[in-house]
Amino acid sequence: MAKKSGKTVTRRASAKTNTTTQPAVAAQAEPRRIRLGSYKSMRLQKRIKHPILLPNVWLLTKSTARLLWGQKKLFIGITLVYGLLNLVLVQGLVAGTTDVASLKDQLNQVSNGHFSALGSSLSVFVVLVGSAGNKSDQTAGAYQLFLALIGSLAIIWALRQAVAGNVLRIRDAYYRGMYPLVPFILVLAVVGLQLLPLLIGSVVYSAAISGGLATIAAEKLAWGLFYGALALLSLYMVSSSLFALYIVTLPDMTPLKALRSARELVRYRRWTVLRKVLALPVVLLLIAAVVMLPIIILLTPLAQWVFFLLTMFALLGVHSYMYTLYRELLNE
Repeated sequence: MAKKSGKTVTRRASAKTNTTTQPAVAAQAEPRRIRLGSYKSMRLQKRIKHPILLPNVWLLTKSTARLLWGQKKLFIGITLVYGLLNLVLVQGLVAGTTDVASLKDQLNQVSNGHFSALGSSLSVFVVLVGSAGNKSDQTAGAYQLFLALIGSLAIIWALRQAVAGNVLRIRDAYYRGMYPLVPFILVLAVVGLQLLPLLIGSVVYSAAISGGLATIAAEKLAWGLFYGALALLSLYMVSSSLFALYIVTLPDMTPLKALRSARELVRYRRWTVLRKVLALPVVLLLIAAVVMLPIIILLTPLAQWVFFLLTMFALLGVHSYMYTLYRELLNE
């Protein structure tokens, strides 16, 4: 009996050791994962440094230029088709355009020759930039918006196919890239709603300044801070929703799912992404100035047409830069 009891005790002890060691072995076999806390936008949270650093604006611009140069015939063809449609449907409905030569002469007459060639050309360039996209005719504005949607979808489809290394044709971009038109418009409508605080702040600030509500410096500063807070709110929301425009063009993607995916894409690095997005207009203006200033000085009659081509290629530049940034955000 003693021997049997000893065996039973040994078996029970071994069974206990097996039951205690099995969870430990199973726990060691499973990979350890770090649990991230739930992320809530527009709430103050502990700042977390993202492990993947995004490239700077210069590297993003170089990557964008490299991508466009690899399929230069395709993207030039897409932009020329877009420009031709704008020339026929938009420019043909506008009563008049900015005459660069006469504007340059008027500036020289007003300044009595005190403006240098570079100064007058820079002033003409500023006027051209300010008048770009301002169409007095409502029909021309509607055509311009519709063509911008069509051109954007064609460019985004071509960019995705070019990154994948597929052989492309210009007509394929306009034929096969149009299927997510409705989801694209819905996401664009959300972006427009998110820009409402910026618009409201601009209207209220201008009304306060022009209506005499802000007369002293402290009052102007207070209204300016109010406007800045609303503008910052809009930029904060738009910094993620802009990438939903590229996500929603994927197959079987809904607008709500695209917006949620875009928020996760910029998680913990929203302000870094926003700085790179805000750098895009600066880069485009610098490129346009480098191209336009010599033409305004030396080839003034051609300046208007060259500027029109630059405005057409600006859509390609915006989507190429943003798509390159979107691809960098995916590299995690």
